[in-house]
Amino acid sequence: MEMARAAAALVLEDGRVFGGEAFGREGSCLGEVVFTTGMTGYQETLTDPSYHRQIVVATAPHIGNTGWNDEDNESQRIWVAGYAVRELARAPSNWRSRRPLEDALDREGVVGIAGIDTRSLTRHVRQFGAMRGGVFSGTALAPQTEMVARVRAGQVMAGSDLSGEVTTNAPYVVPAQGRKRFMVAALDLGIKTSTSRMMAARGIEVHVLPTAATVEEVLALGADGVFLSNGPGDPATADAQVALAEQALDRGLPLFGICFGNQILGRALGRRTYKLRYGHRGINIPVIDAATGRVSITAQNHGFAVEGEPGEEFATAFGRARVSHHCANDGVVEGLRLLERPAFSVQYHPEAAAGPHDAAPLFDLFVQLMEGDMNA
Repeated sequence: MEMARAAAALVLEDGRVFGGEAFGREGSCLGEVVFTTGMTGYQETLTDPSYHRQIVVATAPHIGNTGWNDEDNESQRIWVAGYAVRELARAPSNWRSRRPLEDALDREGVVGIAGIDTRSLTRHVRQFGAMRGGVFSGTALAPQTEMVARVRAGQVMAGSDLSGEVTTNAPYVVPAQGRKRFMVAALDLGIKTSTSRMMAARGIEVHVLPTAATVEEVLALGADGVFLSNGPGDPATADAQVALAEQALDRGLPLFGICFGNQILGRALGRRTYKLRYGHRGINIPVIDAATGRVSITAQNHGFAVEGEPGEEFATAFGRARVSHHCANDGVVEGLRLLERPAFSVQYHPEAAAGPHDAAPLFDLFVQLMEGDMNA
């Protein structure tokens, strides 16, 4: 017989309260409330450093069916501030499962809330935008006014410099699989395990560097290319990383950026960034290639974007550039490419471990640029 769970509440900064029951660690957490539409891949989501300081709401109604395994983590820990689900699976059923989802959350001190009306909450966030929130359960529950006050005292995402909180403490190397063809310096702004794995599979030795790395360190490695990873926070705070990108471009080094890396390249090319109302988070988001009209279904996780119009060409300090990709749903910039130097970036995730894999060939494009093929 299942034991009764403690009461819990998800509280938004505008005073809206959603009731539910505790799962994972009882207590409280604060963060930006966002929703993801992915039907699968909750383990990859929870361990993605890009979700640092966010309370993630799953729109899929039933979560936890496949439990938690020891192979699919995108980093060494769970990064979300909190997790909200409609219905929690009573028992996992998958041959790879090693423990229930709830045990994984409890082990890492992550506060969750189940039994919540995630449809209503998602509609609220879509209408009013991602906002500060908190989950309170068990003895952390308090009068509504007190909980709202705690939420409103929390940090807003705009202006938050978070990549330094998730980056590696020291450089490390992911060896190439088979014959080593290239060596890449990867700036860890919140890099995912699958990113290095995708590059290693193409014969790339990946040197992962802390976010504070300098261009001198990159040059000292003798890197064939530079990679700018995904990560959390406001790209407007990433001045040092933008400077590194500018210096790499000035030296003609092949450069590839994903998600946060796309925003850094955008800033290096003179573009501004801005915060989306509620962002793109899911694994079913259509992206259009401006050059070919081809549509890819992509995985995404971002609350900020680069200014620009679909297919727009513009002048930069490094020659002409193009908005190479845009979102079919709302026209948001999804990719940038320099036309006279070997550099490009995408806002979506071609390394998506839980799928889809339409964009995986972008890693091959990076290889071609390192081979010197500017027509790739």
